[in-house]
Amino acid sequence: MSFGQGGPSWGPGDSRTPDWAALADASAARGRRRKWLMIGGGALATAAVGAIVATAVITTDGGGGAPGPEKNASKLPAPADLPSESAPGPSFSSVAPPPPPDPKDYIADEKKDKSPVTVDAFFPGRKLTMGDRVYAKGATTRTTGCATVTQGALGSILDNNGCDQVIRATYSKDGIAVTVGLAVFGTEAEAKTAAQQASGGLASLSGSGVPTFCRGGSVCRRTANSYGRYAYFTVGGFISGKNVTTAHKDVYAVGDDLTDFTFLPRCTSVKLLRSGVRCRTRAGQFVPGCGAGPGPASSRRW
Repeated sequence: MSFGQGGPSWGPGDSRTPDWAALADASAARGRRRKWLMIGGGALATAAVGAIVATAVITTDGGGGAPGPEKNASKLPAPADLPSESAPGPSFSSVAPPPPPDPKDYIADEKKDKSPVTVDAFFPGRKLTMGDRVYAKGATTRTTGCATVTQGALGSILDNNGCDQVIRATYSKDGIAVTVGLAVFGTEAEAKTAAQQASGGLASLSGSGVPTFCRGGSVCRRTANSYGRYAYFTVGGFISGKNVTTAHKDVYAVGDDLTDFTFLPRCTSVKLLRSGVRCRTRAGQFVPGCGAGPGPASSRRW
């Protein structure tokens, strides 16, 4: 029997007693519906979240695909963007440097030759050592009377070419003595002309343990040459008065050593020496930087 529209239906018999079995079935059906709705909603929510995450990943990766070395490398800054680790290199002028001056110019004229012109400047010390050869130093002189220390025509030749002074020194070893004389001029041309015109010779210088030699007609070796504004002359031979021949190489060696040594002070001060002669130190070592010059001295015998 039903009271009002939509009211519960009570079963036959007692009109006021509910149908408990029917109510229980209806409640169970509603619970099952609610459970399935919750499960379905959860699945839909999970799917939606997954779709959102997938979309974000695809957007970030620029259209999908697994990231690789190429993608990582493309994210590095370009070489032009990297800071430079090296300092800027030195800059050089495009203008070529001037050529070095000719060392010979320093002693070619008295205006440029500022080194002292004295006995000690050219012949220092008490002995001369050239390699394993040691020569004792004898007498030395310096005079402005150039012709007074010569023999024969050499005196007038020196005066006519403007000789300012002559410095002489004698060295000896094993019975051989050599005098070297340095004639000083104002210019290279004067010295060169005097050496080329040389006749007669330098007078030997005795004293300080060296007896008179190369006088009285004995044959000795004489040389003449020039370098810069200097003309130099040597006379050498045996102290005993024995005549010198080309076979006496020891006499030639002493004269050559002395001419080498004469310009050694100039060589060490202005880094040059007459050509043809290798510049040695007093310990026998060759001096670097000594230039070439006019060649070996001319040799005469009178």
